[in-house]
This record gives sequence, C-alpha cells and structure tokens, in this order.
Amino acid sequence: MSATVPLPVTPATGALVQAYLQMLANERGASAHTLRAYRRELQGFAAWLADRQNGLSVDRIEHTHIRAYLGTLYDRGLAKASAARALAAIRSWFKWLARAKYIERNEASLVATPRLPKHLPRVPSIEQMNRVVDSVRDDVASWPARDKAILELLYGCGIRNAELTALNLNDIHWANEAILVRGKGQKERYVPLGDTAAVALRAYLAERTARLAAAGEEKLPGTPALFVNLQLRGLGKVGRARLTTRSVGRIVKRIAILRGLSSDVHPHTLRHAFGTHLLEEGADLRAIQELLGHERLSTTQRYTQLTAAHLAEVYDRTHPRAR
Repeated sequence: MSATVPLPVTPATGALVQAYLQMLANERGASAHTLRAYRRELQGFAAWLADRQNGLSVDRIEHTHIRAYLGTLYDRGLAKASAARALAAIRSWFKWLARAKYIERNEASLVATPRLPKHLPRVPSIEQMNRVVDSVRDDVASWPARDKAILELLYGCGIRNAELTALNLNDIHWANEAILVRGKGQKERYVPLGDTAAVALRAYLAERTARLAAAGEEKLPGTPALFVNLQLRGLGKVGRARLTTRSVGRIVKRIAILRGLSSDVHPHTLRHAFGTHLLEEGADLRAIQELLGHERLSTTQRYTQLTAAHLAEVYDRTHPRAR
C-alpha cells in the first residue's frame, strides 16, 4: 500500500484530493502537466459534490453520483473525450482511496468509459516532413537554427514536447550519439541522435552560446536548459529562460502551416510521423516501442492502424480494380 499523507479522522473531499496529488508528485514522480490535469478534473468533481450533493463525503459516493457528474459535463457541451479524461482521473483517485482504506469499495470501477470514436491522427508523408524540416528559414522562424533543431529532435527522435523542453545540455551524449530522455513518470531512456539532428543541434548551440554571452550570462547563474526562449526571459530566475511546451507548439504550427501542412499539426504529430514512418520503412514494432518510450505494446500498435490506413489510401488511389 502506498504511504498516505496524515489526514484528520474524517477528511474533507478537498483534503483527500490534495493528498492524492501529493502522492502522485512525491511517490510516482508525475509530471507538472499530469498534476495540472488531475487537479483540474478532481477539483471540478469535488466542487460538483459540494454544490449538488451537499458536500457528500467520499465514503458515501456511489457510482450513480459519478454518472450524474459525467452527465453534467455533457450538458455543458464537453466532448466524450473530455468526459473520459475526467472519469480516468476520478477512477485513479478512487483506486487510491480504496487502497488507503478511505473507502470500502471502489464505486468508480462500476462506471463505464464513454465510447469514443476512433479517429486516427493525420500524419504527413515522409516527403512532406523532409520538405518542412529542410526549409526552416527566416521567412517561417524567428530563430531558424533553434527551430530547425526543435523539428529535427521532434521528428528525428520521436520525443514528446514535454521531453524536448525538459532536455538539458548534459543530456546530449555526443560520444554515444544519443540523447537521455526523461519520459512519463520520470522514466529514462536513450534515443539515438541522427546525423542531421546532430548537425542542426551543433549549429543551434553555437548561436545559443553567442546569444547568452551577449546577454551577459557570466553575470547570472548559467542555464542548463538545452532550448531557451528568443528573448532569454527569466535567465536569472528559476525557469532560467527554458522554452515552454506552449511556445514549441506555436513554433511547430507556424512552420507547418507556412510550409503547406494542415493547420491541425502540433508537436505530437511529428512523434506520430516518427513512429509511422519507421514502421512503413520496415522497423520492428518492439524497437519502435522502445524508441517512443511506450509502456505497453498496444499503444505502439496504433501505428499499424495508421500504416494500414495509408496502404488502403494508396490502393484506392492507384490500383485499377479499386475504382
């Protein structure tokens, strides 16, 4: 059983939410993004209990209450995917409550997950990705060397946006031609650093050094962050000018749109492209699983669906008997 934060004999719902979030942060090493998402969903559920159910204590919550709460989310116009995320957070919380003996039975396990439509993400072709990555210049980027290195790592290494922004200078292992990546739950893995990504990274690092020197970095604490923001904002503060995931999203979307890709392209699209293109070129599914840092092979198997969809499209477009 996981250790619990000391609480009153009859803890309030809000206190139990906070205790669970502390457990996620301290014991499971949950990322800031995960903590924000769980806090938002659980505080929303707790607020609904306080408003609609007179502050019902956790040991009196039944599965019908949880279903009723999901109904209010639908009434507010939220999509099934949003309701499913809320339910996932509530389920995880209830599982912890049961293990910690705050409740006798996990009522959340009785609530079925909303059936979601299966939408396969659109993935740019190999030719499209090469064209975009090879054409990062002043007309599409505010800092071309940095932004090209960002695209090279997102597509060339298949890392997540949060993994990219968390990279530090000493995570680049030049001798081994690899990058140390910290994934979900602070799990570490090494990802190969390809030749073109290495060239782009070296070009960016030269400019990074020059910009920091011009900003008088020697008078401030140095920043370990690999990718820094354009104006070097916060260089002397806790963030130390580290580029944010939101900024990376804007950078990727701007370049993609100006180079003719769909407006729904985002950093994770490049990760999907990485896995899909490896599979199309004959890579082993297990190897792709390791490279992407997927805990379950079933997650990686989504790329077989993407490839099958691509093959069907090619068949329909080219085979004379398909028309």
